[in-house]
Amino acid sequence: MTVPLDRVLGRIPGAVFEAQYREQGDPWDFAHSPYEQRRYRLTVAMLPRHRYRRAFEPGCSVGELTAHLAPRCDAVLAMECSPTAVGRARQRCADLPNVQILEGEVPAAWPDGTFDLVVLSELGYYFAPAELSCLVAMSARALEPGGTLVAVHWRGHSPDHVLGGDEVHTVARDVAAAEELALDAVYGEAKFRADVWSRAA
Repeated sequence: MTVPLDRVLGRIPGAVFEAQYREQGDPWDFAHSPYEQRRYRLTVAMLPRHRYRRAFEPGCSVGELTAHLAPRCDAVLAMECSPTAVGRARQRCADLPNVQILEGEVPAAWPDGTFDLVVLSELGYYFAPAELSCLVAMSARALEPGGTLVAVHWRGHSPDHVLGGDEVHTVARDVAAAEELALDAVYGEAKFRADVWSRAA
C-alpha cells in the first residue's frame, strides 16, 4: 500500500478540504445531521464555565458549532482553511456580532493573543501524531489561567483520516498532562468522545 504524501508530511492539506466544500457545500452535513446537532449541544453543555471572554475554534467548517458557542462567549474567533467553507460560516454567523471567521490553516496560522476557551472539534484526526501534539500544545499554551480546552471527535474510521478519534484523544491527553492541564470531564459513547481540560486559575 502506498502512503499518500500528505500523510507523510503530517497532515491533510487544506486544498483537499476546499475541493470537498466546493463540490458538496457541506460534505459532512453539519448543518442538518441530527447526530451533529446533538454533538454540538453536548459539547456546549460540557463547558464548565457559564461565560467565556474569548474563544478560539480552529477548523470551524461551515460555522455550526461556532453558532452554538456564540451565546456563551463575549467573542468567538473561528478559523477554517477552505475559502468556500469560510464563506458559508460567515453566512451562518452573520447575525452574531461577537463572531469573527478567519481563513487560515493551523498550526501555521495560529492567531495572536490568548483565549479562555479553545475547542478542537472534528479536527485532530487530520494530523499525524507529531503535528497533532504541536496543535494541542499550542492550544494549551494559548489558554489564560482558568481557561478551558475541549476536544471532541468521532470514533469511526474514514480513509480521509490520518488517526482515529480515540488515537487523537490519547495524544491530546498526553500533551495536556505535559502542559499541566487538569482533566475535568470525560464523555464517551459509540459514535464520539469528548475530553475537557482546564488550566489552573
